[in-house]
Amino acid sequence: MTGIDADGIRSAFIDHLARRGHAVIPRASLVPDDDPTTLFTGSGMQPLVPYLLGADHPAGARLVDSQTCLRVQDIEEVGDNRHTTFFEMLGSWSLGDYFKDVQLRQFWEFLTATVGLDPARIHVSCFIGDEPHGIPKDEESAALWTELFTAAGVDAGQVDLDTEEHAAQVGTGGARIVFYGAKNWWCREGAAERMPVGEPGGPDTEVFYLFPHVEHDPAYGLHCHPNCDCGRFIELGNSVFMEYRRTETGFEPLPRRNVDYGGGLERIAAAAIDSPDVFRISLLWPIVERLEALSGRIYEDETLAMRVIADHLRGATFLAVDGVRPSNKAQGYVLRRLVRRAVRFAVDLGIEDNFFPHVVTTVAATYASAYPEVAAAADDVVDVLAREEQVFRRTLRRGLERLESHRGSVVTGADLFALHDTYGFPIELSTEVAGAEGIAVSDTWRTEFDDHMAAQRARSRAATRESG
Repeated sequence: MTGIDADGIRSAFIDHLARRGHAVIPRASLVPDDDPTTLFTGSGMQPLVPYLLGADHPAGARLVDSQTCLRVQDIEEVGDNRHTTFFEMLGSWSLGDYFKDVQLRQFWEFLTATVGLDPARIHVSCFIGDEPHGIPKDEESAALWTELFTAAGVDAGQVDLDTEEHAAQVGTGGARIVFYGAKNWWCREGAAERMPVGEPGGPDTEVFYLFPHVEHDPAYGLHCHPNCDCGRFIELGNSVFMEYRRTETGFEPLPRRNVDYGGGLERIAAAAIDSPDVFRISLLWPIVERLEALSGRIYEDETLAMRVIADHLRGATFLAVDGVRPSNKAQGYVLRRLVRRAVRFAVDLGIEDNFFPHVVTTVAATYASAYPEVAAAADDVVDVLAREEQVFRRTLRRGLERLESHRGSVVTGADLFALHDTYGFPIELSTEVAGAEGIAVSDTWRTEFDDHMAAQRARSRAATRESG
């Protein structure tokens, strides 16, 4: 492995593409501009959608960036070796310029020559085709990958797996180029059959890195394969070849074909140090070390708590830098949820004093060169997040006492609503804490909670009408 760290990988990627005629564009805010359909920028391509759909980008047809992203749908998965809510996506785009041949060669060169990854541990997936919709198998990408593997002295081999379920049953047979179905088709709707007339889409090809020292977990199927969730493989990047448009009768080639590449900086950095644990990279490990110092405990004994805190407070810091403030609505609610989950796990670590300022300053120092705006806003961010921590620590004590009073009985939706209404406990946090503490929760809690919430809103609307 090379000695290149995450900052070096980010810079090297941008330089690698800039030398190939790509204009460097700045990161977009985590809060999307003029997009009411989503709370956060959740992928590198999201700010580029208008240009992928046909608009001309003012910087030209070749673009490169590193985009900060937030995906709260992954919040419950934080704690394993590779999922984070906040992450950086290395991105490059060709808007009607080059296509598969150039894209795959420059990506391969970056991973193997620049980052120094072992070609023998790289595996890829391609699109198997969609016969009902007249979309052919992506033999072109597979042929290019075969050529690249062969030049590196690696015997690749190919296998058709189609679904992940089938892959788990039969395995890859040693092949490094695997064909999946819907998993390797990109469109905004997620599946070809749901695409409206006029919508663009296309096959994609994904790159994975194998960690041979990680044992396959049979809970995920009899055999491991690149898209297995056991942690033996980590996806490093995905090249989307947007080349089709939906018609009334099927699909037709787009007049302008685009390439959309996105690669996870944290995961590539983990591969570069031969670690399947992304929390050991240079962007996250300083936070972990600070938590070890504050708690007097070690990461190996407290991986879940330290991973959650490191991820959530890194994300909360960037949200605050981009103007989000804690509240009970929209982006502010998500920020509050990240903060409160971090506090809850800090209590598990025995960190009783206000510790957010220590973590925020660590995050600011870690990103000082790449995103100086974080250091510039650090004092304001510390003030915002530290206040939220102080308030919630008082709330948490009272809420935990309330939950503890139900030990030996069952917590109902009404009880959870009271925690939410009286103490400001996010409902997800209440159920999570109850589960961790071994306190039973009613099977019907969600319906009961929603009924109480609806009744409260009705009372609020009635009171508003009467006061008017």
